[in-house]
Amino acid sequence: MAAVTGTGLEKAREQRGVATVTRPHYLCCTWPPSPWGQQQEPWTTGERRNAAEKPVRAHMHSRQTVLGFEIDAVNSVQFSNHTGYAHWSGQVLNSSELQELYQGLRLNSVNKYDYVLTGYTRDTSFLTMVVDIVQELKQQNSRLVYGGCWAGRGEGGAYVPEDLLPVYRERVVPVADIITPNQFEAELLSGRRIRSQEEALTVMDVLHSMGPDTVVITSSDLPSPRGSDYLIALGSQRTRRPDGSTVTQRIRMEMLKVDAVFVGTGDLFAAMLLAWTHKHPDNLKVACEKTVSAMHHVLQRTIRCAKAQAGEGHKPSPAQLELRMVQSKKDIEDPEIVVQATVL
Repeated sequence: MAAVTGTGLEKAREQRGVATVTRPHYLCCTWPPSPWGQQQEPWTTGERRNAAEKPVRAHMHSRQTVLGFEIDAVNSVQFSNHTGYAHWSGQVLNSSELQELYQGLRLNSVNKYDYVLTGYTRDTSFLTMVVDIVQELKQQNSRLVYGGCWAGRGEGGAYVPEDLLPVYRERVVPVADIITPNQFEAELLSGRRIRSQEEALTVMDVLHSMGPDTVVITSSDLPSPRGSDYLIALGSQRTRRPDGSTVTQRIRMEMLKVDAVFVGTGDLFAAMLLAWTHKHPDNLKVACEKTVSAMHHVLQRTIRCAKAQAGEGHKPSPAQLELRMVQSKKDIEDPEIVVQATVL
């Protein structure tokens, strides 16, 4: 079972949720649509399901297959559009309804997953239920990998309810294997400030000590030697040797900024990092290079199309800035490496 979510420094306050990954097999539960979720299904193997009938566990003709993962999806919201728009409407799945859906999978003995990927949720009881499900899945598959991104705060200030922070720190992070916070989220989770690369490495060590073996700070405001047009990302992966000792690989990446507010980039980052760490389990450098390079291609294509639609001198609208996932299918599946990682 696996889930997807995440964001960089963008101000958009998107609500998100949970997802799962065998061929590997993956179950996905998201707040507004994740890149592997309901609205953007660029490479499913069949036609879209009728909106009135969308089971979590579907027949092969309608199951989503991405990067070799078979995905079962749970939509924790059914919204008219994502919350980066001025208006939205729809329904929110509550913890009891999530439990009921999972109970159906359990009773049919189809709750067998290899990955779980989760994202931001605004409700304490829903988040607690997610953790309970992950723990049960880990009991029946000790090799299950649980990953997620935590929409805690961006440049616009805090947008996770204060009562959720203890749940993230005390329940979610300890059972997670991969986390993808931005700088501010990493500070919230660790309780430490980041003002230098050395402090960022210390924060990642603190987060390792809380549970996750892979920590990637997806974006930061640390200064780049290449100038203010670049963002710094840092990653740390802890692996265990057969003799029980651990070795830690750390990487640094510098990414060109895009002057726009996107919604869903954190989801996309977390989903792709989970996939590429599956394919390159002991090589964080390669996994991050493929993830960030794919992000670069998606965002550059999106901003080019958005500006063309908006016209010269006009700011693109949220609709025009919808991530060009379908058009970027090849870049996501086999990205040309345009962003190199440096091993620290």
